[in-house]
Amino acid sequence: EVFVLRTHSLRYFYTGVSGDIDFPEFTAVGLVDDGQFYYFDSNTMKAEPKTEWIRKNVGEDYWNREAQIDIKAHQIFKITIQNIKVHFNQSAGVHSWQLMYGCELDDDGTKRGYYQYGYDGEDFLSLDKSTLTWTAANPQAVLTKNRWETKERQLAEYWKAYLENTCIEWVQKYVAYGKDTLERKVSPQVSLLQKSSSSSVKCHATGFFPSGVTISWQKNGQEHHEDVYLGELLPNEDGTFQRTSTIRVSPDELKKNQFSCVVEHQAETIRSILTDASVPIGIILGAVAGVLLLIVTAVAGYKVYQKKKASDDGSNSSARLDTKT
Repeated sequence: EVFVLRTHSLRYFYTGVSGDIDFPEFTAVGLVDDGQFYYFDSNTMKAEPKTEWIRKNVGEDYWNREAQIDIKAHQIFKITIQNIKVHFNQSAGVHSWQLMYGCELDDDGTKRGYYQYGYDGEDFLSLDKSTLTWTAANPQAVLTKNRWETKERQLAEYWKAYLENTCIEWVQKYVAYGKDTLERKVSPQVSLLQKSSSSSVKCHATGFFPSGVTISWQKNGQEHHEDVYLGELLPNEDGTFQRTSTIRVSPDELKKNQFSCVVEHQAETIRSILTDASVPIGIILGAVAGVLLLIVTAVAGYKVYQKKKASDDGSNSSARLDTKT
């Protein structure tokens, strides 16, 4: 049996939005192995469990503490986004400030961590753990970079320690909580779909877990990358995942060559050969719940907080806030 190195991850996405909007000003989403387990927004002011395994293993105090942290972060965020808008010489309009951070742990003990900010959907500032410095993605971020590297250096030191230690401890704890769910293996169902005989062909893999999957195309047995587009990983309502790769092939080219879609998942390889007969003419109906969850996740994102020393039912986070941007 082929041994497949498994990776477990913990990620948080926080988003604050200013302007005339009809959705929450502040949203927080937590994911373990790309599956959502935690949600908070400024409309409900409540932290909510999104999986049965977290609901069973932590008590009400955990959620109350997380809610208080997020409520405070929301208020601090309002100040922060106003400061960032000044850097960009902006006043009106809808603007977003995002934070994404997390860590990964491989079966062999390899650890990775990342911490980065975004503004209006573009990179803004990211932490370089190895040098304890910040990387500015644009001129407006340089002021914040310089201030944090001089007057706020403890921020980089704090987050390096969190990402390399506390975050990893929580990955291990959450995986233990949800072992039956998070360490299961479900093979993908693979289909080739096409809207019309002259349109692109989609190789659609769905229903698989864990989320790591590779979808590639071959032409006459050789790797083929021309006119190929790989879609985003999407969650399904049942906790599994789906992903699509699209290739544009003319009917004439299809007659002269053999194209195949190759899906690799957990040491299993599924090969689907593209022929006129193998592709049903139809339209892929997206999983609405999955797309909505992706939108929530993508829009999620702001919170600057410090992590408490974890107890079994303790909080994974406590507010470490800095509005000096």
